[in-house]
Amino acid sequence: MTLNDLRVFVAVCRAGSLSAVARDLTCTQSAVSQRVKRLERETGVSLLERQPRGVVPTPAGRLLCEAAADGIAGLDLALRRLGDLVNGESGSVRITTGGTTVRHFMAEAIVSFRRRHPKVSLEFQTESSSRGCFDALIASNLDLAWITLGAPVRGIEQRPVVELPWVLAVRAGDPLAARSRMEVSDLADVRLVRLPPNSTSGGRLDAALAALGVRAGSDTSVADWDTALLLAELGLGRAVVPALPGLPVPGDEGPLRLVPIPALPPLPVGWAVRRWDALPPLARTFADTVARTLRADDPDERHSAGQHSPRRHSAEQHSGEPNSAGPRG
Repeated sequence: MTLNDLRVFVAVCRAGSLSAVARDLTCTQSAVSQRVKRLERETGVSLLERQPRGVVPTPAGRLLCEAAADGIAGLDLALRRLGDLVNGESGSVRITTGGTTVRHFMAEAIVSFRRRHPKVSLEFQTESSSRGCFDALIASNLDLAWITLGAPVRGIEQRPVVELPWVLAVRAGDPLAARSRMEVSDLADVRLVRLPPNSTSGGRLDAALAALGVRAGSDTSVADWDTALLLAELGLGRAVVPALPGLPVPGDEGPLRLVPIPALPPLPVGWAVRRWDALPPLARTFADTVARTLRADDPDERHSAGQHSPRRHSAEQHSGEPNSAGPRG
């Protein structure tokens, strides 16, 4: 039983496919299968069950997968910290997040971080959902994941940074564009561009509307916030989206108008890591830099820059100690 055998087995359990892992590792499916079979011979139990569409771990396989994932994560963190001690300011920071997140949340922070640490490598891995970010974080040597915060996940610590208010995005000239605010009850009469219900943000929005007794109609579905905004700007739909940093402030002129929906609870976003106390120093510095640039102390300054002011979290409200990367999730 080797560490690589365990890494491959964990990857297979998470992907549910031998062939997908083989593609990722640029090897044959047979090579992946042989590693799993070696583990089965050494443990004396069947670890995977074949199904019509891939494989799933057996009860014994789930037990080994969870233990191996925890051990690999701890070992990877230790190796990264050792590497930082050796390399000093020439290490790397590895982040996973959605495809459009960097532009909305990290552009200013990346510039600031690069000026202070010009020799540090920033590596970004794109995932399509918070769940995908969690899986990537657990299964690899990534440092940080920027996510929409949701329910607790085993082996992951979540830390909120900002809360995003919800707005209705419509094209200028739309009958709703002149409103100063939208009541939630009014959304029952609006056909919306729908966020994926299996996404954390889409799920939170659906739950908030349901709690307020509203079920909005939809005839279009998109995979991300930016596509929803584009359709709204083109006049091809109306979309309830979080007020992302960098979007026009409600009331600004332009082809896209954003109407606040104050009754909806804001959407929390922030960092996820395996263990904050084991986070490499450079990764912690980057996380702090992103949090600091998003938490502008002067709301008027952010408004004049054409951005929304996300609500700031107080670390003292969530934990006993202040932390510039956000409170412990």
